[in-house]
Amino acid sequence: QVQLVESGGGLVQPGGSLRLSCAASGSISTIYTMGWYRQAPGKQRELVATITSGGTTTYASSVKGRFTISRDNAKNTVYLQMNSLKPEDTAVYYCNADILRISSWYSLTYWGQGTQVTVSS
Repeated sequence: QVQLVESGGGLVQPGGSLRLSCAASGSISTIYTMGWYRQAPGKQRELVATITSGGTTTYASSVKGRFTISRDNAKNTVYLQMNSLKPEDTAVYYCNADILRISSWYSLTYWGQGTQVTVSS
């Protein structure tokens, strides 16, 4: 079994900051790319940022310069530092990871349960 558990969401005023965390646990051999996605009400889930096992990052244009993705491979954890938050950043944020389980021949993509981020005054 593999689980991804997110934390750190909440209510913040425009211009504020939040840091999301997502920890992977279970029978893990290797974690490849990890990422954050978000889904606002009535909209499709969209990519926010990804980070490879080697540390290469990509960002959606809407968050570039404001959000920073990072990971701690020793803790199997990915982070999303969100600064200068805007009301349009309000969404449920999901982490995902491409994980090779112990004794498995191929990797699978796993998702966390989501954490709500609300940006409002």
